[in-house]
Amino acid sequence: MEARRFAAAGLNGAIATVVDLGTLVGLAHFGIAVAVAAFFGCCTGAVTNYTLNKYLAFRDRTPVAAGQLARFTLVAVATGLLTAGGMELVAVQLGAPVVLAKAICAVVVFAVWSYPAQRRLVFSAPAYL
Repeated sequence: MEARRFAAAGLNGAIATVVDLGTLVGLAHFGIAVAVAAFFGCCTGAVTNYTLNKYLAFRDRTPVAAGQLARFTLVAVATGLLTAGGMELVAVQLGAPVVLAKAICAVVVFAVWSYPAQRRLVFSAPAYL
């Protein structure tokens, strides 16, 4: 069960990243400022990730609640900060290509922070599971 959740959450993260990048590139292509496009990309990616994880990875059928959204937002912000720090280390300090650095950081942050935090703080399983 846990391996299925982990794999599904990883796949959902990849899908959310495609949505994020697609939104960013699409809006920038139509002349929207890159910073604004990046913000909306992050927002669409986060909404996609939350929705897919809630209903598919963690099979959470409870109604969407403000507390759960707040916890997800905190996890997402921390994920962004950890990823940014990792990018500074891997891409800037170590000189890895940006796409490779992003891939490395995304996998590490997902495995050590994002998935465990979503599992325990955002989508904690009911006692009977």
